[in-house]
Amino acid sequence: MAAETTAGKTERINLLKVLGPVHVWALGVGIVLVGEYMGWNFSVQKGGAYGSLIACLFIGLLYTCVAMIDSEVTSTVAAAGGQYAQAKHIVGPLMAFNVGLYLVLAYTMLEAADALVVGDLMATVAGQTGHDGLDPRPFVVFTVAILAWLNYRGVFMTLTVNFVITAIAFFALVVLLIGVKPWNPGEILMHSELLTDLPYGWIGVVAALQFGMWYYLGIEGTCQAAEEVRSAGRSIPLGTMSGMITLLIAAIITWYMAVGLMPWEYLGQTFLPMYDAAVLTDNTFLIVVLFIGTIFSAIASANGCINDASRAWFSMGRDRYLPIWFAAVHPRYRTPYRAILFLVPVAIAFGFTGLLDQVITFSILSGLLGYTFMSLNMMAFRRKWPLGSIKRGYIHPFHPLPALSLLVLCAATYFATFLGYGASLLAIMAFFIVASVWFHFHRYKFVRRADQFTMPWPKPKGY
Repeated sequence: MAAETTAGKTERINLLKVLGPVHVWALGVGIVLVGEYMGWNFSVQKGGAYGSLIACLFIGLLYTCVAMIDSEVTSTVAAAGGQYAQAKHIVGPLMAFNVGLYLVLAYTMLEAADALVVGDLMATVAGQTGHDGLDPRPFVVFTVAILAWLNYRGVFMTLTVNFVITAIAFFALVVLLIGVKPWNPGEILMHSELLTDLPYGWIGVVAALQFGMWYYLGIEGTCQAAEEVRSAGRSIPLGTMSGMITLLIAAIITWYMAVGLMPWEYLGQTFLPMYDAAVLTDNTFLIVVLFIGTIFSAIASANGCINDASRAWFSMGRDRYLPIWFAAVHPRYRTPYRAILFLVPVAIAFGFTGLLDQVITFSILSGLLGYTFMSLNMMAFRRKWPLGSIKRGYIHPFHPLPALSLLVLCAATYFATFLGYGASLLAIMAFFIVASVWFHFHRYKFVRRADQFTMPWPKPKGY
């Protein structure tokens, strides 16, 4: 965070403002697109093919609300940490501490899931070529280590690489769509034979909401770039909303292809649905393209997760919510290098569990807690600083409808998660309660409240 100059004085080293809308898009879509390659299909296991589609559209509405709310608040509170920075300015320290943990845990768990996908895919391909028993764990370590090094070296290079590999991964889905000839139903795609009614009724649709989040989980990560974009008022809304449109398109074509190639019973349990879809076409070119697309989507996601988790951890250190040691900025690369390195073994440890659905669930639950905060935060933001009282980079329409809709959708998804993973839900809630107690009784005394409010705003209405 600071470095000694030759004159013996301390000079503050800040993060570089080098990013534009395309980098924000690459960060948001790069984190999420792996959800189109894996994870979403567990919603098919819960509610069948049609249940998964309903969950896709229902949760798509949830994330559209998230994108709209985030675009307004983040373009106004342009600081590293995203929702954490919003919470400390609008609500208070205890909420900010919890939101920071939500972000770090959600992204670190997602990073572990991405590394697991890389390892599982390599093991699957090795088995198909006669080399059974390949251990996926070295690939988990290698993936996390290489991407941590990339993040260590600079955010501009990191997100430029993310843009390229995310675009390739998205293009791979388009190539598969063309390859399965949707204009000629029955030749390759067998929707009429494979699609069935809701196997578990509407309760199955509700249960599918949990993994329906995997289509979009992480788009809110665009907020973590707020302190490093050249123009937050332009780049954050444009990059976030265009990213959400990209993901909605990718989610629909992914569902359409997968359910036309695989029975829902198999689709709901495979770890690599889109690669399996390519294998079922028996087209070598499509298999290679989807292998590359799956690898690149997982790498892009893990890369973005390292960026986002480290920014949240760095911001908490800078405000003394965590030891200030984590707030160091590299004097040459201008990255939060200690936060990046500290979270590497955490991601690897969870990746070594091999429990993909459990790791995904912990990531989903952490994200869901953050979205619940967003709805309450947005209403508090508009109440304390009404339109016209401060300059906003973007104003989302129809307030408070998006915030209220988000709150209702979050409540429904909590119930859906409880149906399948009640123990996980209770465990993560207990973790955050214990962490809150620790912060209140031990860490709060180190916080310098006057130093953490960096926005030049007037006093809130009614203060």
